[in-house]
Formats: sequence, structure tokens, C-alpha cells
Amino acid sequence: MAGSWRARAQAGGMLLALLGWVSSCVTTFVPLWKSLNLDLNELEVWTMGLWQVCIAREEGAVECQAHGSFLALPPELRVSRLLMCLSNGLGLLGCLLAAPGLEGWRACEDKPGLKRRLLLAGGAAFGTAGMATLAPVSWVAYNTVLDFWDDTVPDIVPRWEFGEATFLGWFAGAFLAAGGLLLACSAHSTRTATPPAPTCRRPPATRGPAGGHNPHPKNTDLVI
Repeated sequence: MAGSWRARAQAGGMLLALLGWVSSCVTTFVPLWKSLNLDLNELEVWTMGLWQVCIAREEGAVECQAHGSFLALPPELRVSRLLMCLSNGLGLLGCLLAAPGLEGWRACEDKPGLKRRLLLAGGAAFGTAGMATLAPVSWVAYNTVLDFWDDTVPDIVPRWEFGEATFLGWFAGAFLAAGGLLLACSAHSTRTATPPAPTCRRPPATRGPAGGHNPHPKNTDLVI
């Protein structure tokens, strides 16, 4: 029963972590972190990402332009680039570490201690990747809310709102953190469920024939 629970926890954790990692990679590169609807021109929708700004027109045409300079970006976008790239790298590292530690994986079957350590390392990498995804997405969302409700900006000026990538990034970070936690818990249960080493028992002493005499003669009984 414990082995079945561990296998299910590992499969579920790996599936969540993979889904979160793929979603994090998509969040990193899509230009949908912010959206802007112009009241004066409702036929255009502006979207912004970490790497470029796009304009979608009603007829279906989309024009994108990369950001001019990394140093000219706002601080939250600069840090978000670095953290999202770090999250993608940690997610890939977590996949490479956790896969050999799964129970269904034949690698390292004769080394249960190594498999447990690989699971723990993979879970830690996934959890760190989840935090590295949640932090920049939440920071950009927080600044978007502050700018939207800024009273110093005239009401006629259009304001940026949440884009689809913001919600996708939140889901990605949650999936990565949950998957890493499941993998770490399954590795911990593997350690606690290890059966104890068998104890050595002394074989019962052999008795001689009736009367309790030793069948082997002592040295003093030998006649030279």
C-alpha cells in the first residue's frame, strides 16, 4: 500500500511539475503580460511582454517590436527576465534529477539511497523554479495595479491591465511548487518505509546421542 501511494505521488508530482515548467516557458516568451485597450481607437489592442510589444488590429494583423534596450526597461521587467530564465533552467534541471529517482525508472534500482536523494534534489529544484516564477509575475501584477489606480494620471490616459500571461504564470508557479512538494514528500516516505535489516539468529546447538554425551571424544580420551 505504501509503495502504491509513493508511485502515485511521484507520478502526480512529476506531471504537475512538467505542466508547470511548460507553462512557465510559455509565459516567459509570449507578449501577453499586459494589455491595453485604447478608447479612442477600439480597433487596436496593445500587448506587452518581457521581450516585445505587439499591436493586434481588428482585421487580424499583428505587428510586434522588440524592446529597444535592456537597461531602458522598467526594473520589474529587467528582473522578471532574469528570474523567468532562471525558473526555466531550474525546471529543466528538476526534470533531469527527478526522472531517474522515480520508482518506475529502472536506472539506479540497486541504489535506493541515491534514488531518494535524486527525488529530493528534483523536488527542491521544482520548488525553487516555482518561487522564481511567482515572484516576477506577482511583481509585475502589483505594479500594474498601482499604475491603474494612480490618481496623478488623467482619466483620459489609457492604462495597462492584466494580460493572459499573468494568470498563466501564477498557475505555472503553483504547479511547479506543488509538484516539487509531492516529489519531496514521496522521497521522505521512501526513507521512512525502508524495512529494518534482518537480525542474525544463532542456530540451535546440536546435541549428541541419548545421554547428552559429546559424540566427539576429548583429547584426554584418546589413547596413544
